[in-house]
Amino acid sequence: MPRQSSLDTLRKHNLNIRQPVQGYRFSLDALLLADFARVPASAEVADLGTGCGIIPLLLARTHLDAHVVAFENNPDMATLAGENVRSNALDGRVEIVSDDILNIRSRYPVSTFDLVIANPPFRTAASGKVSPHRGRDAARHETTAGLPDFLATAKYLVKPGGRICFIYHPSRLTEFIRCAAEMKLALLRLRMVHGAARSGAKMFLAELAKARRDDLSVEAPLIVFGDSGDYTAEVAQIMGV
Repeated sequence: MPRQSSLDTLRKHNLNIRQPVQGYRFSLDALLLADFARVPASAEVADLGTGCGIIPLLLARTHLDAHVVAFENNPDMATLAGENVRSNALDGRVEIVSDDILNIRSRYPVSTFDLVIANPPFRTAASGKVSPHRGRDAARHETTAGLPDFLATAKYLVKPGGRICFIYHPSRLTEFIRCAAEMKLALLRLRMVHGAARSGAKMFLAELAKARRDDLSVEAPLIVFGDSGDYTAEVAQIMGV
């Protein structure tokens, strides 16, 4: 567990989240991804790279019959995520697995989950500014697993006709689409996330499925900040502010 941590509250979801003071801290990305995902009734959900457990906690709070298994390869963060599960009384509905996603096939049979969700590192090992805080750097830069590994693991875990939801950086959108097509994953929904209406996209949200063909739906862009500099109504509603 990180030596220093802070306790942050998401009042809308009645969640108290402990996370490192230095190192990886969850951001708006996690809230947007949890909101974007369409969770079936009584769903079995997998989260690949959970950090402090923010996404499974959000999904468990908003979908009362869902069960979430969350994987985290950093032992300290996995311990912290487990403590967050227990402190929010979500034992039994959220399970934290301390392991690399590359080892998942030895733990679970193929086609186990209705939904697989991921907010993977978007910088390659050789790109981007390296953070002085180890945990934060690992969350942003690919280490043991790259984008193809995350997509292949998601495909392995999800049931035919189930859903895979990612949030990722637009600089790698072409690679994302190519990798998905090579793995015969159908891209069903795509939504770009912009900091402001007149700025370029900062992230994109994508929904994929295996064993299904369908037309792609490109949704209206999600704008984070309005002209006044405040959160837009949609983002404020997602954040509960």
